Amino acid sequence: MTSVVATGVMALAALTGCDAPANAPSAAPAVAPSAASTPPAPPKKPPTMAPGPAGRTPVFERRAAGEGAASGSGRSAEKVVALTFDADMTADQGPRAEAGERFDNPELIALLRRLEVPSTVFMTGRWAEEYPAQAKDIGTDDLFEVANHSYSHYAFTDDCYGLPVVPEDAMARDVERAFSAFRQAGVRNVVPYFRFPGGCYDDAALRALTPASVTAVQWDVVSGDAFATDAGAVAQQVLEGVRPGSLVVLHCTRSAAPVTGEAVSRIVPELRKRGYRFVKVSELMEG
Repeated sequence: MTSVVATGVMALAALTGCDAPANAPSAAPAVAPSAASTPPAPPKKPPTMAPGPAGRTPVFERRAAGEGAASGSGRSAEKVVALTFDADMTADQGPRAEAGERFDNPELIALLRRLEVPSTVFMTGRWAEEYPAQAKDIGTDDLFEVANHSYSHYAFTDDCYGLPVVPEDAMARDVERAFSAFRQAGVRNVVPYFRFPGGCYDDAALRALTPASVTAVQWDVVSGDAFATDAGAVAQQVLEGVRPGSLVVLHCTRSAAPVTGEAVSRIVPELRKRGYRFVKVSELMEG
C-alpha cells in the first residue's frame, strides 16, 4: 500500500512540478493505520456438539481415535489429555460447611497453576455460592475454564448413589441456576458444558436439558480419587487408563477427595514424560 501511495505522490509531483515553487514542501508520507485502531478479535466461541435425535442434549466422552493434529496424516492421534475437576457441593450441605467441613481445595488449584496445567472445573452453583472469591479466582484465570455441574448436585436419574433427585421439569432450571450463580460470583471463563452429578443420566434427562443448550461432558478415565486415601493408587489408575484424547474425572473437594493434589503431582510429570500435552475440554472437543 505504501509503495502505491508513494508512486501516486511522485506522479502528482511530476505533473505539477513545472508550476510549483522551488521551495514548496514535499508531500507528507503516507501513514499506515496504527495497530491500536484495529478492533480486537472477538473471543473464541467454545465448541459444542450438535444436538442428538429430536434435539436431545449431546454427550461428549473423549476425543475419538484418529482426531486431532495428526489425523488425516496416517499417524496416531495427537497425545493430548484433559484433566477435569468436579467442585462438588450439594444444596443441603450448607450446615456441614458452617460446621467446618471444606468442600474447596485451593491447594490443588495452586498446584495446577505451578505445574501450568490447563484444566476444566465442573462447578456446582452451590459451591460457587459458598466460595464466591475462589470461584471468581478460578473463573478469571485463563488457565482454567468453568463448566456447569448443576446447581444442587442432586441426581438427574433415580438410584444415583443415593443422591436426592431433581424433578424432570426442574432440570433445565437447575442448570440455569448454576450459570446464574457463576455470574453473581464474577466467573468469566464459563463454557456451555454440563456434567451430570454422579455421571448419571438417561434419555429423559437428555430431553429435559434441551432448553439449556449445553453439551453434556462425561469421561473415559475414572481417577477413583473420591474418598480415596492412597494417592499412589489414584495416580496409577489414571496413568494406566489414559490414551490419546482421554478425558479424566477428578475432584476439587478437600473433604471428599483429600489425596487428589498428591496424585496430580505424580500424574502430570509422568504423562508429560510420555509425550502428553494437557488441554481444556474445549480444546479436546475441537478435535
